Amino acid sequence: MYGRNNNRSGAAAAQVFMALFTIMLPMALGLIASPAAAAPFAYVANGGDGTVSVIDTATRTVVGTPISVGKEPFGVAVTPDGKHAYVANRGSNNVSVIDTATNTVVATVVVGNVPFNVAVTPNGKHAYVANAGSSNVSVIDTAANTVEPTVIMVGNTPIRVAVTPDGKHAYVTNFTSNDVSVIDMATNTVAATIPVGNNPRGLAVTPDGKHAYVTNGGSNAVSLIDTSTNKVVGTPILVGTSPRGVAVTPDGKLAYVANVISNNVSVIDTSTNTVVGAPILVGDSPSLVAVAPDGKHAYVTNLASNNVSVIDTASQTVAATIPVGSNPVGVDIVPPPPGVHSRGGD
Repeated sequence: MYGRNNNRSGAAAAQVFMALFTIMLPMALGLIASPAAAAPFAYVANGGDGTVSVIDTATRTVVGTPISVGKEPFGVAVTPDGKHAYVANRGSNNVSVIDTATNTVVATVVVGNVPFNVAVTPNGKHAYVANAGSSNVSVIDTAANTVEPTVIMVGNTPIRVAVTPDGKHAYVTNFTSNDVSVIDMATNTVAATIPVGNNPRGLAVTPDGKHAYVTNGGSNAVSLIDTSTNKVVGTPILVGTSPRGVAVTPDGKLAYVANVISNNVSVIDTSTNTVVGAPILVGDSPSLVAVAPDGKHAYVTNLASNNVSVIDTASQTVAATIPVGSNPVGVDIVPPPPGVHSRGGD
C-alpha cells in the first residue's frame, strides 16, 4: 500500500530589480539560508531510499543533497511557521524531525507501528501521526519532540490524518474498516465514526473547515463529509482508478485527486462537486499531492517514475517534471514568511 512616465519608468525598473533579486537570492544564499526565508520549498518523502528531497518551487529544481531519514518514509508535514518538517517513517516506526533552516534531522520520535502520515496542528504545538500497523494515532508535543501518554485508538489501518483549520478536530481515514474517525482534539478521544467508501486513503479538509474530501481507493470515488454533522453528503464523486492523495486549493475552489492506477489527476469543482475537464496525465503511480501557497501550482509525487509533476492550476496542464529520489510519496510545502502569501496545500 502503499503580477510611462518617469515615475512609471522608475517603478518598472524597480520591478525588474525585484524580479531579479527574487530569482538570485535563493541561489546566493544556498543551503545557508532558511528555505522559509527565501521562497516556498517542497519537501518530498522518498520511500524507496529513506530520504527527503527539497524542491525550490521558484526554480523547480532539487536543492542540496537528499536528507536521510528513517526507513520507508511516507507522509510529510511542515509546521505552520515553516521551521520544521515531520516525516513519518513507516519502515522504522518513527518520525524524523527536519530543521528546515539547515535541512538536517534534529530529532527522531518513536511512535506506533507502521506510521503512514502526519499532520501538524494550526498552532504548531502538536503533530498527529496515523499508525497503520497499530490502528491508533500518536500525538507528538512539537516543543519537546516527545510522544504524549495518550494513544488514540481509531479504526482499522489508519492511513491519513488531517486537522481542521480551527484546530478542534482531526479526521483519520481507516483503510480496512472503510470509515473515518473524528478526533476531538481537546480530549484526544474519538467523537464520531463516519462510514465512507471502500479503502479510504487520502483526506483533505477545506480551508473554511466545512467539508472534508476522502478518496476511496477501492471504489474509485471521493466521499464528501459535512464536518458540522460528520455525515457523508451527496453522491460519491467518481474519479480515476484507485484514488490516493487529495488536496484543496487555498481558495477552496478546486480539489486535486491523484489516481495511482490510471496515472492521472482528477480535478473537482468544489462548488458543484463534479469532476471538471479531462484527467491530467502525470507520471507513473501518482500518490500524494500538495498545492503551493499561492494556489498556482499543484505538486504530485509519482511513486513509480521517481519524479514530481507540477500542475499549472490555471491551464490544468503539467508545467514541469522534477526528478527526485526513489519512490516518492509524501509532499508538503514550506509556507513563505508572513505577508508574502497565505498558506495552502495538502
